[in-house]
Amino acid sequence: MPALLAAAGLLLVAGCSSGGSGGDLPTPSWAGGSSAAHSSGASAPGGAAESAAPAKGSVKVLRTVAEGLKSPWGLAPLPDGAGLLVSDRDDGTISKVDEKTGKTTELGVVSGVSAAGEGGLLGIALSPDFASDHMIYAYFTSASDNRIVRMLWDESKPAKEQLGAPDTVFKGIPKGLIHNGGRIAFGPDGMLYAGTGESGQRGLAQDKGSLGGKILRLTPEGDPAPGNPFPGSPVYTYGHRNVQGLAWDDRQRLFASEFGQDTWDELNAVKPGGDYGWPNAEGRSSDPKYVNPIAQWHTDDASPSGIAYVDGVIWMAGLKGQRLWRIPLDGTNAAAAPQAFLTGEYGRLRTVVAAGGDKLWLMTSNTDGRGRPKPGDDRILELEVK
Repeated sequence: MPALLAAAGLLLVAGCSSGGSGGDLPTPSWAGGSSAAHSSGASAPGGAAESAAPAKGSVKVLRTVAEGLKSPWGLAPLPDGAGLLVSDRDDGTISKVDEKTGKTTELGVVSGVSAAGEGGLLGIALSPDFASDHMIYAYFTSASDNRIVRMLWDESKPAKEQLGAPDTVFKGIPKGLIHNGGRIAFGPDGMLYAGTGESGQRGLAQDKGSLGGKILRLTPEGDPAPGNPFPGSPVYTYGHRNVQGLAWDDRQRLFASEFGQDTWDELNAVKPGGDYGWPNAEGRSSDPKYVNPIAQWHTDDASPSGIAYVDGVIWMAGLKGQRLWRIPLDGTNAAAAPQAFLTGEYGRLRTVVAAGGDKLWLMTSNTDGRGRPKPGDDRILELEVK
């Protein structure tokens, strides 16, 4: 990007509104982020036309579901409103929150977690066959690596004794005090996706033989998923710095959020086999071999972790930015400038999850060592969004 344009973008972004009504980012920061690797948004699979989401939206905080959580990271809603599972990064526990009363019950400790820096017990996800197998998947930092395990949850046992021994599904993801990635999610195809970081070793992101700085696609048993772009490899995309958000739209297209270094955080539309540029590119690049983000933010305004999709819109939780971003979509492009909500009202925002209809679960992250906790932190909020 020419220096003049970059400087103009910086000044304009710094001047955006931070109020609860939302502040728009200027055109240089987000528009035109698509590349040949992205669809135009004019049509969808099957040839059916799709329309852009409304440019403006709204957020209403309905209630505080639970508070007093400690270093929460992952959030997995149970079926049929049976509660919310929450992972504690530092203590390595998984707890169940009653979404009606806010009562929190510890299921147990995930053995093998070695928490340090940004590492620990991170993302969690329910098995696609959870109704029958009662398996919980977790991504965590061990003494030697980052890995994915699954555990049997036996709710008939006493509290703190309900988690079975971890069965390692996948291991060998590079670990570090920083950039451990950690988000896992099962996609519409039944495969397990994982966002990893380059653990502070930049070169790993471009090394397709490394598991660092990647989005991985696995079977539920941890094997490279059929149809992956690099035969025999779990790597789905590469050239990432630190991926902590994964979400699919209603046409089964994947989006991912990514931490930048000093200049640009990103929201990306995910193309199998795509190179997302790090460390050779941060944010948009003029080099056609890199997939450009569909939206980008200065790191003070975002530092994005979890994302969720609701009715044509990606919602993105910001840590350093302490705000919730709304990105309206037109296919796999941003339809309009992102809007910011809840700026500074709840501190650092870690995870956002669709809660059905026009609702979201939003979880804060003020006890992660970088926030300024207040009485009652951390918490889960229920939001109504448009």
